[in-house]
Amino acid sequence: MEPEENRSLITRFKSFLTQSKRVFKITKKPTMAEFKVIVKVTGIGIVIIGILGFLIHIMWTIVKP
Repeated sequence: MEPEENRSLITRFKSFLTQSKRVFKITKKPTMAEFKVIVKVTGIGIVIIGILGFLIHIMWTIVKP
C-alpha cells in the first residue's frame, strides 16, 4: 500500500469510528413494550414469508410435469 492510500484508509476508519460513536450516543434501549411490538412484527413477517414460500413450493409442485 502506498502512503497516500494508507492515510486515506486511516482517515476513513477514523471517520467511521466518529460516526459510530455519534449513533451509539443517540440510541436508547427499547422499553419492554417496544421490544414486544418489535418481536411481534418480526414474527408476523417471518410467518408471512414462510407461508408465501410454502405456497410457491406447492404451486411449483403442482405445475411441474
